[in-house]
Amino acid sequence: MEINHLIEHLSRHETGRIVSVLTRIFGTDNIEMAEDVVQDSLIEALSEWNEKGAPDNPTAWLFRVAKNRALNIINREKYKQEYSTEVAHFLQSDWTAEPALNHLFSEEQIEDDQLRMIFTCCHPAISRDSQIALALKTLCGFSIPEIASAFLTTEENINKRLVRARQKIREDKIPFAVPDGKELEKRQAAVLETIYLLFNEGYSASKGNDLIRYPLCEEAIRLAQMLGNDKAIQHKGNVSALLSLMFLNASRFAARQDGEGNLLTMVEQDRSLWDKQMQGTGLAYLQRATENSDISIYHILATISANYCIAPDYESTNWKNILSLYDSLIQLDSSPIVLLNRAVSVSKVHGAESALEELERIKDNPSVKSYHLFYSTQAEFFNQLNDTDNAIRSLERAILLAPLPGEKQLLEKKKQFLEKNLK
Repeated sequence: MEINHLIEHLSRHETGRIVSVLTRIFGTDNIEMAEDVVQDSLIEALSEWNEKGAPDNPTAWLFRVAKNRALNIINREKYKQEYSTEVAHFLQSDWTAEPALNHLFSEEQIEDDQLRMIFTCCHPAISRDSQIALALKTLCGFSIPEIASAFLTTEENINKRLVRARQKIREDKIPFAVPDGKELEKRQAAVLETIYLLFNEGYSASKGNDLIRYPLCEEAIRLAQMLGNDKAIQHKGNVSALLSLMFLNASRFAARQDGEGNLLTMVEQDRSLWDKQMQGTGLAYLQRATENSDISIYHILATISANYCIAPDYESTNWKNILSLYDSLIQLDSSPIVLLNRAVSVSKVHGAESALEELERIKDNPSVKSYHLFYSTQAEFFNQLNDTDNAIRSLERAILLAPLPGEKQLLEKKKQFLEKNLK
């Protein structure tokens, strides 16, 4: 693996694990210190590996360097800095600090600390948007631009949210812990939303040359499974529903791109490439999710995805059932993105003209005014009505706003096809 790609891989998969452990060591007052240690370790890796080549076990190397940096900070600052009271006693002695760090960096402790980290980020004292932004940054290794794209907002806004979140953690002395009882249930919703955003960033990437970023989806599934396996989580219906949704959507990955890497729509996909084993896992999670009466947005979205998966071909898709599910979903979430997705099923059941009327209701919302998929969807509806001029104009807007080169190329091909037919 090329060094830069290896560093990016480690940044995505390992930094959240290391930051979680270091936050337990340094305390929640010092999350930024933990992030700085990891960032410095990655910079050291980039420099040394470009010169000497990557080690046999890059992950172990990165953990060792981060651990040594942490130990140096403890030794240098032990009389100036307050650390997490749970481990402070062991870190103050030269005899016990290194064994304590070795224990804290064990695999079992790392997984426990990741759970503590995500629930710390999702404390109710922190605003909902800031909760998710902080978790994506500290636990999942997201960059500021990636978080901004996930929220459909600016990088400046995300930076402000992160500053406010860290300040609130310091002011309220938010503990590094998994909560109990009803407090756990309240904070679980924000945790699941964070994991869902992580999956979506992989499912439809906002940066780079890859339309689908599989490692992000794998990480989201891993975090959800870790949450579902934790004994502290008593009511796991929503966790199972989210896992169902992610597995069902991921089962279509192999068919979502052609040989040249272009994104394929559902109607263009070769369904023989859909992963039946993953679909089975997704359906099993959905069955498990419906064992109690609680219904979340993940239950509905997973059931929508299941409808796509069980249809033998595109023409057999039960669009009336899907539209009914979207009608239920908007009772829980009437965001512009949900309404945009619902418009597709409206077009299948009631026609493109009705679908365009649905888009008119949300066209001025800031969340979709700069969203390329709004305009590409609008173009499809215009095309179905043989309104080629408006379809081309909508595609031009979509091309302008599309964040990835591959998406721009696909939209450009559609535009050229319409222009050719117009002549």
